[in-house]
Amino acid sequence: MTHPYRGLPSHQFWNTGVAQAPPGGLDPMTSPKFTITASDTVATMGSCFAQHISRHLMKRGLSYYVAEDGAELSPDERVARNFGVFSARYGNVYTVRQAVQLFDRAFDMFSPAESVWRSASGYVDPFRPQIEPRPFSTADQVLESRDLHLEAVRRVFTDASVLVFTLGLTETFASKQDGSVYPVAPGVSGGSFDPDKYTFINFSVSEVIHDLRCFVERVRSVNKSVKLILTVSPVPLIATYEPRHVLVSTTLSKSILRVAAAEVSGDDAGIEYFPSYEIISGSALGGQYFDTDLRQVRQVGVDHVMKVFERHLLGLTIPTSPTEVDLRPSASHGNVVCDEETIMRALDATDGQ
Repeated sequence: MTHPYRGLPSHQFWNTGVAQAPPGGLDPMTSPKFTITASDTVATMGSCFAQHISRHLMKRGLSYYVAEDGAELSPDERVARNFGVFSARYGNVYTVRQAVQLFDRAFDMFSPAESVWRSASGYVDPFRPQIEPRPFSTADQVLESRDLHLEAVRRVFTDASVLVFTLGLTETFASKQDGSVYPVAPGVSGGSFDPDKYTFINFSVSEVIHDLRCFVERVRSVNKSVKLILTVSPVPLIATYEPRHVLVSTTLSKSILRVAAAEVSGDDAGIEYFPSYEIISGSALGGQYFDTDLRQVRQVGVDHVMKVFERHLLGLTIPTSPTEVDLRPSASHGNVVCDEETIMRALDATDGQ
């Protein structure tokens, strides 16, 4: 008898592709559409997990593009002021709608009604409220910094030959006045929440697909040859505003982003999907790549992800050898910048009052 599964490669079967993979040897990526070469200029943006990719590219000596580098500052000040975390100082770009609006702001296609928020000790940029270690002293300083930043953002989109975009969330808060979306809710890192001015949004799969297609079209309109690598962050939601369990919201949000990435990358030769989400969150390791808080990713998990990234997208010969899974708590996430974390800090601050 014959059947359609006869002769398929081993990675298409669970027992040989997953169950029999050695610890640290799971490799769910096959036949990438393109690879990153030494001549490519690579830019990154997205959620917290994207920072691991940018650091690894720099470690490998590849041409990681930083348009906003703070070269005139001391190394300590550059770190404190978030220079080099991403290719520009946009902070975490969690939702695809936020990425679309970032492009539109950079190319004078959208001017938000609110450009400055008050904070407890000064002023912040609503679209990157944690970019400075301390709030700005005046609103004008926010605007001056924003203008320099958006100039750098334009260079990221026009000059990058490869753009790695890590999709993070579907939940956000938006202005009722003009639809501006923010990395964190008003009142968490600046501003003040007013239900008459702001609304909660949880983007559907059709909305994310539409936004992602719009984002790709926009970037290609200023950079025809750019290639994109899409990933989905494996880091769970720190909180959900939906009236349901955070685990259910996390599963739905990541599923929507994963479907959108598959739909948009599809047969497009210039868009690749990289399965960091599957490596970290899949059932093969039973959650062992997460730290004790079950959110932050252990260094051993990051190393596994980057080993697969190197093998397929950098074209390096990396052996698929067993790796011991270190179950000790990790401190590796301590210098990863996550705007989401301010939600819990804001709660702690208000609970203490």
